Amino acid sequence: MKTKKLTLVLIYDSEKILLGMKKRGFGVGKWNGFGGKVEKGENILDSAKRELFEESNLEIKSNRDIKKRGVISFRFEDNLKKILEVNYFSVDSDKIIGTPKETEEMMPKWFKLNKIPYNKMWLDDADWMPLLLAGKNFKGDYLYLEDGSKILQKKLEIAGDLT
Repeated sequence: MKTKKLTLVLIYDSEKILLGMKKRGFGVGKWNGFGGKVEKGENILDSAKRELFEESNLEIKSNRDIKKRGVISFRFEDNLKKILEVNYFSVDSDKIIGTPKETEEMMPKWFKLNKIPYNKMWLDDADWMPLLLAGKNFKGDYLYLEDGSKILQKKLEIAGDLT
């Protein structure tokens, strides 16, 4: 098995969430949080902050303001030996520095919490995002059809402290 570590940062408050439309690469055309690959020699938290800045031009005021909220392992039917381990983080919208800006990779947009575009997101987002927004931590495993159009197996559970 080969595991590739990834990060995803969600910025939100009691009324809205910031998502980005993926403009290129893996997940193109889908709304998502901000994140990507953990680089060699980089820890998961530093990767999350770097990817957030690269994709949205936003920074986080302090490391105390970003919380690890979940971890999900993803596999695709055509390559079962490759695991994508996504580490999820949350940040309150008043703990960011800057204004969201479109980049080569992402187009940021605020959505009201009752208007999250789940139909234009990864299928699993509708499972874990309500947990995250409710303040719960989670762990899971998903197996997708090779083109990402269908979840073949899933396991998602509420987790304790993830630090």
